[in-house]
Amino acid sequence: MSSDYDRPRADSDATACSYTDYETKDHAADDVPATGEDAEGIERDVWAALYQVEDPEMPVSIVDLGLIYGLDVSDGDVTVDMTLTYSGCPAREIILDEVEEAAESVDGIETASVRLVWAPDWSIDLVTEQGKEALRDFGMSFDG
Repeated sequence: MSSDYDRPRADSDATACSYTDYETKDHAADDVPATGEDAEGIERDVWAALYQVEDPEMPVSIVDLGLIYGLDVSDGDVTVDMTLTYSGCPAREIILDEVEEAAESVDGIETASVRLVWAPDWSIDLVTEQGKEALRDFGMSFDG
């Protein structure tokens, strides 16, 4: 027997995932993944810190997984635009906390925040070459 419990109806304002914040910024598909390769100064230091954050389920940097879509540094604050492999990621809070902690560990950064971005969708195509190699070493096989 099917239930309408938690199922959004056409006439409701419900979102597909009630615990996910959908206020996001779109990024052009050509602009992602961001890797910080041209960053300088404090922005470069933030990128270096983000490279140290690994996905909780596999030993691969979130940057190399293609989860980082960009960052903005201004007056001691940083906002990191990132996505997740899917909106219902069970490690969501762990990853977001680790990203904020890593960014705030950089000298000159007072506060960090993460803005979840869902466009464009994450796909295996966003994984960097270094990330693909780490995934192969981890035992994952894929075309690419």
